[in-house]
Amino acid sequence: MGVLDGKVALITGGSRGIGRSIALTFAKEGASIVIASRTQKYIDRVATTVKELGRESLAISTDVCVPEQVDNMIKQTVDRFGHLDIIVNNAGRGISTEPQEISIDEWNEIINLNLTGVFLGCIAAGKVMIEQKQGKIINIASTAGVKCSPGMLHYSVAKAGVIMLTKNLAASWAEHNINVNCIAPGLTATKGVIKWGVLTPDLYEEDTTVPRLLRPPVPENIADLALFLASPVSDRITGELLIIRSHFSWDR
Repeated sequence: MGVLDGKVALITGGSRGIGRSIALTFAKEGASIVIASRTQKYIDRVATTVKELGRESLAISTDVCVPEQVDNMIKQTVDRFGHLDIIVNNAGRGISTEPQEISIDEWNEIINLNLTGVFLGCIAAGKVMIEQKQGKIINIASTAGVKCSPGMLHYSVAKAGVIMLTKNLAASWAEHNINVNCIAPGLTATKGVIKWGVLTPDLYEEDTTVPRLLRPPVPENIADLALFLASPVSDRITGELLIIRSHFSWDR
């Protein structure tokens, strides 16, 4: 028995990194999984892995910035499974650009993906959850939305918006038994970030292990926190921001 047995969970940006880890963690705990991202072949791979875990899965190519595609994503989910219990709005990405060099097109691109896309997912899923009189919404923000993140102005602003969106919807939808919470990861050791070469090592030069709280989180750590928020043990928690990061100086 898993803590998500009988639940249907939808994860945007689910093809890789944090989103993929959340999808597989939820599947291992019994949920049927809907994976959404823009590239069909990548989400198909995750759907196949979910099925290998013995769970039902559905992969829907979706651009979360396009309202009609988001509505279609929710409709396909409900048509297939009959309900939607959990949505994790994870799709997003950052670009490092000096503020004076940000074009209006780049500004709109980053705000649309990281904030408007989350808003659209929340509203489309929320309509279904209001009818059901229950649901869990988990938004993935970033510590960039909490603290100053030089060189990532538009990304920081978008992620700060996700945090306030979360708190506002939590207050608005509490009467419908919809929990809305937010996770803000710091720099996370995804494959893409590891390539940057900026993460603290697991071992010091003298081959002693770096304490776990001084190492950056891995995608599975974020997935475990998302599982807590998706499971019944968090039924009385809403409108909260949970930060998960390392405590080494680069990430402060």
